[in-house]
Amino acid sequence: MPNRFPRWRAWCFASGLAVIWVAMASPLDAMGNLLLQAHMLQHLLLMMIAPPLIWLGAPGIPMLRGLPHRVRKYWLGPFLAWRGLHGVLHVLTHPATCLLLFILTTWIWHWPPLYELGLRNATWHQVEHACFLVASLLFWWPVIQPWPSKAVWPRWALIPYLLIADVSNTVFSAAFCFWEDVIYPTYELAPRIAGITALTDQAVAGAIMWVPGSIIFLIPVAMIIRSLLSPRLALPNKPQPLDPIPSSGPISLPLFDEPSSTADSRSSATSSFDLLRAGRFGRTIRHPLFRRSMQTLMLLLAIAIILDGLLGPEISPMNLAGVLPWIHWRGLVVLALLIAGNLFCFACPFMLPRELAKKLGGGRLRWPRLLRSKWLAVVLLVIFLWAYEAFSLWDTPWWTAWIVLTYFALAMAIDGFFRGASFCKYICPIGQFHFVQSMVSPLEVRVRDTQTCQTCTTYDCIRGNDQQRGCELDLFVPRKVGGLDCTWCLDCVHACPHDNVGILTRAGEPELLNDGWRSSLRRLSSRWDIAALVAVLVFGAFANAMGMVGPILQWQDELAIRMGLDSSWWITSISLLAGIVLVPLLLLPLIATASHSLARTSITFKQLTIRYTLTLVPIGFAMWLVHMLFHLFTSWGTVIPSIQRASLDLGFTSLGEPAWALSCCGPVPSWLLPLELLILDVGLVVTLWLQYRLSGRLTTNLRREVAALLPWAFLTMALWALAVWIIFQPMEMRGTMPS
Repeated sequence: MPNRFPRWRAWCFASGLAVIWVAMASPLDAMGNLLLQAHMLQHLLLMMIAPPLIWLGAPGIPMLRGLPHRVRKYWLGPFLAWRGLHGVLHVLTHPATCLLLFILTTWIWHWPPLYELGLRNATWHQVEHACFLVASLLFWWPVIQPWPSKAVWPRWALIPYLLIADVSNTVFSAAFCFWEDVIYPTYELAPRIAGITALTDQAVAGAIMWVPGSIIFLIPVAMIIRSLLSPRLALPNKPQPLDPIPSSGPISLPLFDEPSSTADSRSSATSSFDLLRAGRFGRTIRHPLFRRSMQTLMLLLAIAIILDGLLGPEISPMNLAGVLPWIHWRGLVVLALLIAGNLFCFACPFMLPRELAKKLGGGRLRWPRLLRSKWLAVVLLVIFLWAYEAFSLWDTPWWTAWIVLTYFALAMAIDGFFRGASFCKYICPIGQFHFVQSMVSPLEVRVRDTQTCQTCTTYDCIRGNDQQRGCELDLFVPRKVGGLDCTWCLDCVHACPHDNVGILTRAGEPELLNDGWRSSLRRLSSRWDIAALVAVLVFGAFANAMGMVGPILQWQDELAIRMGLDSSWWITSISLLAGIVLVPLLLLPLIATASHSLARTSITFKQLTIRYTLTLVPIGFAMWLVHMLFHLFTSWGTVIPSIQRASLDLGFTSLGEPAWALSCCGPVPSWLLPLELLILDVGLVVTLWLQYRLSGRLTTNLRREVAALLPWAFLTMALWALAVWIIFQPMEMRGTMPS
């Protein structure tokens, strides 16, 4: 069966045996009694490298065929046909059993008493390694699924299977990296080699299991995702041009930015989930009064924040302006983006005053052509991220109130003079955050059936009609791609006379890979401003989180003392601006130059830089998500005493005295760290997968594809490692009382 057993399978099997030999019979085994890092390298070889290589060889049938005929037929045949054996093997190779045995074996054998027993007794040492090898062979069985075995779980179920194992491995490895004492006394008493201390050896051992181990787990995750999605990612047929727009009637921008639009005109499959058709819930969301109600509720909360920030106590944990915006609102926003999409813009409180100003002022002017880009928003976003740290906005309710007031004033002033939604599209830093992060959200506003749009001649979704205005952001829904610049206002939904616009699950190729012509945005590969916006938000996620961890704060204080400064304000400001602006400004072109030179692709440097920068959105969003969720889940109760205190100030006593104990940060839930690791792993896998897909599109052969991918994959892995380091550090609890 040469097609079933090509030569590479024999090489895999032989390589797996060679890896076992290196782990068990080479000098590495002797070094394992002197250095923990050598012992961990043994475990890495036995548990994560040898087993998948062996199963890739599909050795079952060849090994049986290699036995004498009589042995195979009369000795093994009846045994292998025994139903009892089949039942035992089914239980042993079930993914749930395999995962449980793998995790338990890893943790139990590294329990100090058992581990020390293995170090002192050669027999128990061999038993330990045998347990590792057997448990790992079982673990990798459902992942490789060697022929002729059959899978028990669907292929997609192995993604959480591998990610759970990765989280377990990460927590296990991090314990070695960050433990302040030597875990195994034997290594503390062993002769030191090359001056390596026992604690340093322990930290290196954890890093060996951590970084290569996570990569080994995530590689098959990426391959499974690719195998599941690749059949669905074929580019759709180019649509026929829509009927020309009737010349009568005013319109703010051309509906088509180029005659033959290459934007993705995906028709919705009948199986696509449509939020607006989800029974009574969908009808409620679609009703115009629901959005007005949500905007009114958010407006009342904003007014309460302003009043309490200006008139209430200036102690952040006691003030609504100190806890609601910086703890609860930010955490709920990232959750909404993860679960659905841009729900905040849907209920934005700044829209009601903005629309009032539009009616009073008319909004007749067009936004200046020189400012029709994201550059102004990028600058404002950098200023906001810098000011948040430099002036401790989270700890100053008075400043928070004035920021909200400034937002209201800008929205009213700009949209009172300029037509459309100029404030949302070109200025609002919060809106730009939601636009970019919504590019990885599961839902988007799009047409249900493109064929219906082909016959439409009125284009009410963008032009509006007597009853309903069209899209203020000049997004023509049949040519709209994804969530960029979409505020989920649903004006297009209400204006469409064919009821052909909904909030549907994404279809076709990922938005971050789609470089087709987009309504109002053109091709993203021609937009340096979009790339700058993404870069600021991605690197800003890491800079913002690093500004709150203990080692960084301590370093800033020590550096300020050495420089003779009264405070670390200048150090904080320079460090933050360097992380948000200088690092991406220098690093991304350097990575792009390496990728462009190695791949020798015909695509321009500008296009390559922009398109690969867009693929960093998932890892950046993962960092924002774990950071905001940490504060939300550890400080969720802080809003209760603030509300009680505000009620007492207004003369209402029904809520009782403030429970100030809730203003202190609560204990970190035991499940939070594994959840954070899982989120970061998913962000890493999705980013690497996007970069892999993009490399395949921009190059012509495998060598150039790998060459183009490597620099960006290295950057992504570095960001992921930095994020993991951050979440294991003590983080400053902002907006809470000292415990």
